[in-house]
Amino acid sequence: MRIAVNTRFVIPGKLEGIGWFSREASWRMARAHPEHRFLFLFDRTVPSAFAEGENVQGIQVPPPARHPWLWRAWFEYSIPRALKRHRADAFVSLDGYCSVRSRVPTYMVVHDLAFEHFADHVPPRVLRYYRHWSPRYAQRAERLGAVSAATRDDIVARYGIPPERIDVLGNGAHDRYKPLDAAGRSAARERFARGRSYAIYVGSLHPRKNLERLFRAFDRAAGQTPELDLVVAGRMAWQSGPIQAAYEGMKHRDRVHLTGHLEPEALAEALGGAEALVYPSLFEGFGIPIVEAFACDVPVLTSTVSSMPEVAEDAALLVDPTDEAALAEGILRLHREPALREALVAKGRVRRQAYSWEKTAERLWDGVQRMLDEQGLGRG
Repeated sequence: MRIAVNTRFVIPGKLEGIGWFSREASWRMARAHPEHRFLFLFDRTVPSAFAEGENVQGIQVPPPARHPWLWRAWFEYSIPRALKRHRADAFVSLDGYCSVRSRVPTYMVVHDLAFEHFADHVPPRVLRYYRHWSPRYAQRAERLGAVSAATRDDIVARYGIPPERIDVLGNGAHDRYKPLDAAGRSAARERFARGRSYAIYVGSLHPRKNLERLFRAFDRAAGQTPELDLVVAGRMAWQSGPIQAAYEGMKHRDRVHLTGHLEPEALAEALGGAEALVYPSLFEGFGIPIVEAFACDVPVLTSTVSSMPEVAEDAALLVDPTDEAALAEGILRLHREPALREALVAKGRVRRQAYSWEKTAERLWDGVQRMLDEQGLGRG
């Protein structure tokens, strides 16, 4: 069977949440099923190090789909032609988009519906595209995957999709995320925080990530302890002006270290050397840094909303992300209470067993196979 997979977000050097899901899940799925041929579809040059294997073929499908007009061109014109040309039996789209025009059986993965909750965080033209096409994509696909039960429930509530059509897939953490020994933690402190202890935020700097409140909360906490810095590991995304203004207005700005985008090995070191992960996002479809922190034996402070309590369960300190005083208090508690840190690390070791890229790939394949069976394509 020939299975086409949308891997357009696998961009070397620029991998973030959906890109990592696409890279890790697609390759593991293909490797586990040599009886099938997998066609990895890229909208740019095929990364030579990724699309390799006896049962894997990397295919460039132009044009590069990086804004609404080109999204439509890619999914409604280029993809149907590519699926027909390469005789695909099924299409697996890993980024929440699919082709309404194509009749090839389609399995689509949805990561979140954040734009439905925070419309003001999305450029108007992009928002119009999402609101027009996302419900149509969800209705079009024969089956859907969701990265969390929270995302599944959101799809059901917003788009009326029967829950039995949606599989919960999860996410994982790469094996580069692991605990550091004392020397490794000391080296990380020297590299990222001038030798000082630090809490870390991991992710893009975008309004939904709640960096404005995090900066103000850290400023409160920093006024009560001279011994803790904050490392912010991620790129500036769109609408970052208010975030920059909040940073510039900090009294203790000299104790905040903005690293920009870090390559995976450096990010694993930065996270592994942290005293805690502070991840107070306003909305997440999953929240991969939570699982990465668990893998590093780093305690977690995260939000009480959307998917984050589901992912963390009792292995994190949960706070209302809109309450700056609570955020500051949580940062101080994790800094001042080693017993709390140790308890959360122990619970994180248990909780991380629920998530891995291998489990995600297995669940993805199970969902694809279920779709094939429902379409009468069998297991050949």
